[in-house]
Amino acid sequence: MSAVRGGPGGRLFAAALSAELLKLRTLRSTWWTLAAVVGLSVGIGYLYGSVIKGNYDDFGATPDWDPVGYGFAGTNVAQLALVCFGVLAVGAEYTTGTVRASLTAVPRRGVFGAAKLTAVAVTAFAVTLPTAFVTFAAAQGAMGERQNAALGDPGAVRATVGLAVYLTLLCLISAAVTMMLRSTVLALGILVPLFFIVSDILAHLPGVGSVARYLPSVAGAQILRVVPDDRIDVGTWGGLAVLLLWTAAALCGGLVTLRRRDA
Repeated sequence: MSAVRGGPGGRLFAAALSAELLKLRTLRSTWWTLAAVVGLSVGIGYLYGSVIKGNYDDFGATPDWDPVGYGFAGTNVAQLALVCFGVLAVGAEYTTGTVRASLTAVPRRGVFGAAKLTAVAVTAFAVTLPTAFVTFAAAQGAMGERQNAALGDPGAVRATVGLAVYLTLLCLISAAVTMMLRSTVLALGILVPLFFIVSDILAHLPGVGSVARYLPSVAGAQILRVVPDDRIDVGTWGGLAVLLLWTAAALCGGLVTLRRRDA
């Protein structure tokens, strides 16, 4: 990477961002993990829709039936691939030691960290936004006309765009946590169980559930629903606010760690 020390702050950030986007494009893990996000989200959404097709009495006839939220249920698995993408996008440089070369090229660590995290967010959102609409179409088409939802229904577009926002923010948290831990293995060992297993279990346990429902993946997932989940009392926009607070805290922690600790 050629040095990008000089120039105004905006030009420096643009150059660093361009370099980070180039790194992501040349990482083999980027293509594999993002392909997994698309395949799992669309495939499981279609599978869920196919399972309930024709079972109107069990699903569509109930007052709390949420075809949009149910169609996005497969993202619980797809988000793991995006968590891996966020972790590998940051952790790969610490694993190989190339972060030292990157910091030589961009000695202003705040700029370097912000550019890396921005590149992760831009890439994640660019993939998840179209994936969300394809997933919606696949799941609703598989459900059948008696039970499915249309994109023009109240809350459907909000939930679909919300899916992309939700996944992107979880990816950013993953990248920032990896920046704090500086270890791919440690970050994956914490984040994968937290987002995939621990959060959902704790949120529905007596006693701890009232606190665990404010974990990022539990609260944030409320934006994917059209019919609110009565067990999670934060609501749609409250859940998004909780997720944004978690994201802001992780980003601050990642950038502060990058600035204060040796590479």
